[in-house]
Amino acid sequence: MSVATLTAPVSLRRPTLGRGHLLLLAAATFLVTLGLFAVTPLNGVADFIVVFGVAYVSVQTAASYAIEGGRVARNRLALTLLVGAVVLAVLPLLAVLVYTIGRGGKAISGSFLSQTMRGVGPLDNSGGAYHSIIGTVEQVGLASAISIPIGLLAAIYVVEYGRGRFAFWVRFFVDVMTGLPSIVAGLFVYAFLVIGLHQGFSGFAAGMALSVLMLPVVVRASEEMLKLVPNELREASYGLGIPRWRTIVSVVLPAASSGLTTGVMLAIARVTGETAPLLLTAFGFDSLRSNPFHGPQSALPLYVFQQAGSAFDVAVNRAWAGALTLIAIVLLLTVAARLLTRRNRLAT
Repeated sequence: MSVATLTAPVSLRRPTLGRGHLLLLAAATFLVTLGLFAVTPLNGVADFIVVFGVAYVSVQTAASYAIEGGRVARNRLALTLLVGAVVLAVLPLLAVLVYTIGRGGKAISGSFLSQTMRGVGPLDNSGGAYHSIIGTVEQVGLASAISIPIGLLAAIYVVEYGRGRFAFWVRFFVDVMTGLPSIVAGLFVYAFLVIGLHQGFSGFAAGMALSVLMLPVVVRASEEMLKLVPNELREASYGLGIPRWRTIVSVVLPAASSGLTTGVMLAIARVTGETAPLLLTAFGFDSLRSNPFHGPQSALPLYVFQQAGSAFDVAVNRAWAGALTLIAIVLLLTVAARLLTRRNRLAT
């Protein structure tokens, strides 16, 4: 055998399925699924999607195994399942968002955002959620003012200072509080503050109940973000003679600021839509009450709950508009927090 024969290129590359082939497989599977639904008792959009998805994955895997080989077929199957899982996770969120925008966008207006429900009858087209928007902002603000500093300090202690049994019990109770039902937090504040201390219903009581739910989320999220900061940064700071507290303030926290912001915003989003604690603490009010420390106060979750329970379409439309407003507030808070913590990029 000559050297030329030994060095001659030998093509071992197998044919592959391109994007066009996959589209043809999808179209054929779609037509077969339509025929199956036409001749069988199967019906419904959800059933069609499930049958089509299972059939397409099966056909694609079989074709890939026959053409590309077992290794590529298994890889393509895993990738298809991963993409399908992402679609299944995102699709309900998009469906809720689109449906809420479609229903709430018809009822939301300038008057809805600037009027209250004082003196509005059950069949009146007037009325808005201005008082509820103010109540939500104040109650979530109070909960954030209580939970964020305490949660960050607790996370810093657990990560930077905590050793031994006490740190273990701190983590344990934080994990237990993470799964605390929201109604239990409302009952606790209702029994302790509203009834026990005779403070009555108020926005402050609602903020206390929300802070109970918000605190463990802030602690756990902040703890995980602080753990991701490389120890080399701390050691370099210690090597320069900088004390630990200054290292935490000037090195650790700035390095973890993006993750800390994400954790805080998750906690805020977690409590912004809570309704059960507010029923026992804020109670609700049809007019504007800007002082959260005195008297019942409304909030957007309470507003949506009360309006959605009405038998009249005009009230249900106001409920959808309130739900859309609530989503918009959470989105605006998230975007604002991202902009505030965005790092300045050095010009190159």
